[in-house]
This record gives sequence, structure tokens and C-alpha cells, in this order.
Amino acid sequence: MPGSAATSPAAGATDMLDAAAVEAYLHDRIPLSRLMGVRVSACDELGVRLYAPLAPNINHRGTVFGGSASAVAMLCGWALVHARIADLPFETGLVIRRNQMQFDHPIDGDFEAWCQSPDEDSLAEFDAALAAGKARLELAVELYGGDRRCATFRGVYVAMRS
Repeated sequence: MPGSAATSPAAGATDMLDAAAVEAYLHDRIPLSRLMGVRVSACDELGVRLYAPLAPNINHRGTVFGGSASAVAMLCGWALVHARIADLPFETGLVIRRNQMQFDHPIDGDFEAWCQSPDEDSLAEFDAALAAGKARLELAVELYGGDRRCATFRGVYVAMRS
């Protein structure tokens, strides 16, 4: 699965919250994440990886409910942006503006979501726009059941100074 191998940090990467801090925030501020069993298994300059078990997310066919898959994917992108903006010296708000989900295969077990960090130019543009008041970031999230990519999510996240 992408993002599994350790590599050296990107030059100039912004400090991000660690996985435990992001997970605690998600469970406190978005209680659905706790009820779904979501765990943050990675959060660094490469991206964010979430894990979710099948049991609380199962549907009538014994696979992951599509709404659960969509929610985990949306949370993964949200967690990446949150981790980037959480320690800024000003208050921020974060929302999702638009999203699209494509399902390619059913997920019949525990699953993971992977959101790769955007390139440095996109992040610099986002940071500058947010410093001026409002910034948008389009992210792609891939959902995996084992080693198989089963779904792809695209979302536009908007951060604003509050």
C-alpha cells in the first residue's frame, strides 16, 4: 500500500501533529470516527493513513457499508489538512466543500485509507492563501482492503481564518 515505506522528510516540510494527537482530536471532535473504530496509523509529511475495522462498518452483504467507506475517506483528507493547520498562530476553521467517491471493488474486511500529501508548491500556495484568509486544497484518498485498491475519493477542503 502506498505510504507504507519510510522515507526521508521532504525539505521544508511544515511541522505536523503526530498520529496519536490527530486520532485524539478526531475522536473528541468527530465522535463518529470513534464509533467507526477509526485509528490514525500514520500522519507525517508523506501523508495520512487511517485504519478502520469491518465490524462497526459492515453492511447487509458482509462488506463495508459505502457510507462508512466514504466517511473514512473524507476523514483521511480532513485529518491531513487539520494536521497541517492545527498549530498555526491563528484560529482556523476547516470544512469540506465538495467530494466524489468511486467504488471499484467491495471491501470485505478491515480497511485503510491513504491520503498522500500534495507537492510542496501546492502546499506553499495553500499556506499563503490561508495566511490571507481562506485556502482550498483538493485531495485524493485511496481506500484499500488488504493490498487491493477498492475505492477512490476526491475532495475539496476549505480552511479559513476565524
